[in-house]
Amino acid sequence: MPYTVDDARLLADPYAVYAELREQAPVQRITGPDGAPAWLVTRYDDVKQALADPRLSLDKRHALPGNYRGFSLPPALDANLLNMDPPDHTRVRRLVSKAFTARRVEALREPVQRVADSLLDAVEGQGRAELIADYAGPLPIIVICDLLGVPQEARRDFRAWTDAMLLPDPTRPERAKEAVGSMVRFYVELIRRKREQPGDDLLSAMIAARDEGDRLTEDELTSLAFLIHFAGYENVVHLIGNATVALLDDPKRARALREDPSLMPAAVEELARFDPPGALAIRRFPLEDLEIGGVTVPAGETVMLCIASANRDPARVHDPDRLDFERAGGAGHLSLGHGIHYCLGAPLARLETAVALGTLLRRFPDLALGVPRDELRRRPSIRARGLIELPVTF
Repeated sequence: MPYTVDDARLLADPYAVYAELREQAPVQRITGPDGAPAWLVTRYDDVKQALADPRLSLDKRHALPGNYRGFSLPPALDANLLNMDPPDHTRVRRLVSKAFTARRVEALREPVQRVADSLLDAVEGQGRAELIADYAGPLPIIVICDLLGVPQEARRDFRAWTDAMLLPDPTRPERAKEAVGSMVRFYVELIRRKREQPGDDLLSAMIAARDEGDRLTEDELTSLAFLIHFAGYENVVHLIGNATVALLDDPKRARALREDPSLMPAAVEELARFDPPGALAIRRFPLEDLEIGGVTVPAGETVMLCIASANRDPARVHDPDRLDFERAGGAGHLSLGHGIHYCLGAPLARLETAVALGTLLRRFPDLALGVPRDELRRRPSIRARGLIELPVTF
């Protein structure tokens, strides 16, 4: 009998469902998040191979008509790396890499630390906090604004636009569309100002980036700024939230990390493996009929690669449902991608998460959940794995 994916159970107990899928139906046709059919791939070897397979396109133009709906963006935000294949992807990534350097990211370490301390200073005397709204949420927004050179007066709008897209109000569906429009107008104007008066920021560096006379187009600039803002916020806020819960569930590991901060790099990799912020990689479309895990997937159909399942595949990771900071590199987790689409912002995500967790553990050694574990509310999404709220006491 074919395996049927129960959406409610997938939201409530995803890792149990992933385990069943890996065993019974590792390449399974499902109804995707947008209501359209999709193929869900759950085993590590299949997911890793597919992430690097050039026959799986990110370009939506290769989707069969009516097979994929997804989130519609205007052209000024859609010309980003998550919608591109080579050679466009190669050209744009090369140009962005000239601006988004390891040196630029490392220079953010002290500012990130200052932000983390100031956010915790604001709640320290209260004895309780809502860590998503008070800490995990504002930290990446402030960092991204610093990185892009966004003026102070626009930063509150940034958070509001992002929340309107990530947590749309069902009673006001027009707010997400309005947020997108506001982002386009803001980025167009900011790029104009940075072109006239460049600063020591990533957006100015992207405007100035050249490669044998080549440069980023206006749509590419606005799209990349949007991608850095949106992905940099969503992934980091969810990773910090998920990691905090995992550490509170495992006091022994939390204590070890507090007592020995040198464990933090390995801990960040393992926490990213254990409960990644993105359960699913960005959708892909086969350029031809393609065999994945012994199943033929027709050209143009939507393929969803389940990162969260692959990271806990026992064929790859020993005792995968246990948190273990001694795993080398998170046992080769796929939470930041693989191949040419490996996350461009991975070093920044690691830096922010390490600083955020280290500061939290050091400042609040008696940190505890403020509600029963089963009352934590998560986003109703099979794509993103994140908390809506994280009440804590200290």
